[in-house]
Amino acid sequence: MAAFARMVKGQVRNYSAPLDMAIPASKQKYIPSSGSYPKGFLVSGTHVGVKASNTKFPDLALISSETPCSAAAVFTTNKFQAAPVQVSKKTLQSRQGQGIRSVVINSGCANAVTGKGGLEDAVNMGSKVDECYGLSEPSTLVMSTGVIGQRLPISKILDKIPTAHANLASTHDAWLTTARAICTTDTFPKLLSRTFTLPSSPGRTYSLAGMTKGAGMIHPNMATLLGVLCTDAPIDPSALQSLLKHSVSRSFNSISVDGDTSTNDTVAILANGAAGGAPISSPASDDYAAMQDILTSFAQSLSQLVVRDGEGATKFVTVRVQNSPDYESARLIASTIARSPLVKTALYGRDANWGRILCAIGYTQGVAPGTVVPERTSVSFNPVDGSPVLKLLVNGEPEQVDEERASVILQEEDLEIVVDLGGGEKGEQGLGGEEAVYWFCDFSHEYVTINGDYRT
Repeated sequence: MAAFARMVKGQVRNYSAPLDMAIPASKQKYIPSSGSYPKGFLVSGTHVGVKASNTKFPDLALISSETPCSAAAVFTTNKFQAAPVQVSKKTLQSRQGQGIRSVVINSGCANAVTGKGGLEDAVNMGSKVDECYGLSEPSTLVMSTGVIGQRLPISKILDKIPTAHANLASTHDAWLTTARAICTTDTFPKLLSRTFTLPSSPGRTYSLAGMTKGAGMIHPNMATLLGVLCTDAPIDPSALQSLLKHSVSRSFNSISVDGDTSTNDTVAILANGAAGGAPISSPASDDYAAMQDILTSFAQSLSQLVVRDGEGATKFVTVRVQNSPDYESARLIASTIARSPLVKTALYGRDANWGRILCAIGYTQGVAPGTVVPERTSVSFNPVDGSPVLKLLVNGEPEQVDEERASVILQEEDLEIVVDLGGGEKGEQGLGGEEAVYWFCDFSHEYVTINGDYRT
């Protein structure tokens, strides 16, 4: 009986979605109660039952513009690219990023590694949406998420697409339901919106909204992660692609949950220009620079919600690598720390085992020569409550760590790890002062529980 009790206790999921899909109390604070959504966009979330066990929750999302949009997307680099990834790439290329009207997404099945039949299913999903608008050319991007290696119940999905189209709306509730429809092991829908202005039209208000999903198999490039961003600002397709690529590199490609990458990752953006104004086209313009900052900041906030919902996660960790000779070297070091199982388990156990961080720095591959010099390297914990920094290593020399204070810091949900490579102004060789930031979570027993029975 004791063994049975331990087994049952081990299956209790404290940090994952309850079986009734209720949002855990600790995650309620991330759900927006209202929003400022871009003009001309309509959305819906519809129940299909892609997974037989889903009898009532929405699992088909439709995001549409009332007018044709400029569109751009960044896709997974995994060699086994899912059918919707292949189909959406082809659609964007054939349309040269113009004339896109919709994005259709199903959860519950990834439609990945499904052969020619899977490709046909993805094409048919997009075509069915296009039919609702009377369009003959492919104008819909397709995304799927869920179990790999299984075919979609395509007839059920196609039958419900007209319903999804009929239910399109612009309300906050509609956006929230749509964000919920793309979730898998997520414990809460991830939705953000904000307004902004551009230098050329200071009196004109634009809106930007985005939803994303992801909780596990998360690491650049990119992960089991989907994202759709919409704006009513006017942006030319070529400018939109470069803006998205820059923002994703510093947001969705700067997060990690478990170091695994997947087959379906897609982050797309639609810009319909419904709020008016001069189109953003030249990278040299003030509007382009402003939009790059706005989009990057927004994407960072949205992608951080994925980390906060990491499967089994109890901590949200920022790792900041400073004073590197170049950005890419700093990013590689931050990424290596973020995916280290030993660092992640130490943080879960509230153990200030900074030697694991140091090891990850030391074995990072691909950094520029001279980036990591032990005698210049410092590591510290930066508490989020504003209390003094806890220094662990200073210029290669270990500090006398106050273990009691370290334990208190590690009890908090949020933590920042700062790695100073000493190559900035204070560095003897003056190698430079570039900085990269990564966001990741810890590894808990819960992660193993969730993924041990994900498919079954």
